[in-house]
Amino acid sequence: MDRPERITKRGVRIEGSVTSISWIPSEAISSLGTRLPFEMGIAHYDEAPPDEVADLEALRDADRFRFANQLKGWIDVEDGQIVGHGCSGGGMIGATTLRLGARSATFQAVALGDLRPEPVASGTEVTFVQTAGGRTGVPAPRRVRRPPFVQFAAPLAWTTLALTLRSDGATSERLTGASPFPRHWLYGSDGRLLAKSGVIDFSSWYRRAFGKHSPWGERDSPALSTEVESALERQLSVQLMHGSAGPKIRAYKRGTTIVAEGEAGGALFLVLDGVVRIEVGGKRLAEYGPGSVHGERAALEGGLRTATISAVTDCKLAIAAPDQIDREALVELSSGHRREEEA
Repeated sequence: MDRPERITKRGVRIEGSVTSISWIPSEAISSLGTRLPFEMGIAHYDEAPPDEVADLEALRDADRFRFANQLKGWIDVEDGQIVGHGCSGGGMIGATTLRLGARSATFQAVALGDLRPEPVASGTEVTFVQTAGGRTGVPAPRRVRRPPFVQFAAPLAWTTLALTLRSDGATSERLTGASPFPRHWLYGSDGRLLAKSGVIDFSSWYRRAFGKHSPWGERDSPALSTEVESALERQLSVQLMHGSAGPKIRAYKRGTTIVAEGEAGGALFLVLDGVVRIEVGGKRLAEYGPGSVHGERAALEGGLRTATISAVTDCKLAIAAPDQIDREALVELSSGHRREEEA
């Protein structure tokens, strides 16, 4: 995608940015013991971030995310060659507020130093990388191997972003690494939602996101990101999850066939967590992540599944009856799910 350019003393300056916002959706935690403080109103889930971010500080002040990471970069180009470059930005971390009746306590999260290795540069492109995050607000007990065998510490949360600027004006933004929890959304230079982390693993994060199991220790965690679902799917997901007839929530193990092409069925599937693959006639067509809605074509086209849906990762899906969605909305959704006609 082309980005705005401006003339400087050193030729043309091309700028870009990439931003991640990390938040806790209501489906992020499945364990009853861990979920209990959220269900009792002591802790809180987060409202989904907006589709477009114009003022990151305003979102932080409104307690709309747990932490954010923003990387900005620029290059100066003369005669098609990069003659200068630089970057700025950093992490932005919030606080965690716990409430019990009329009382509340706020625990400030602790930011760790941003990690920004030397950019990888050539005559025609530069890639900037930045890791930001820190220790979440509320210390929690975890078992350790040495006495006293229990340690009170808050796990670490982070994202690692990569921004590539090219001399022809094109840019690319990527989420290259992230903590397994919470959910991470990625925004491009235009401030619009670009991608999402596909999987949340609270259990692994809660037990292991300390010390060497982080970019400030020995390793980052690779991030599996997926394309953004359509605006219609976001609207339908809210309707399904907050309607009067709540959906059933079901977990599927990696490699499981959720529905098979040709079998009878009419239920709709909303991906809450994980990545699913769509296949028609044995041919892989696409993979989808959280927020995507599937199964509408069987409801519209005679009650037979037109594709096989399988779990690429461990998945959590909400299952609902098709009559919970207006038929016109199902028709519109179906028009965007005919990938076999594009192949």
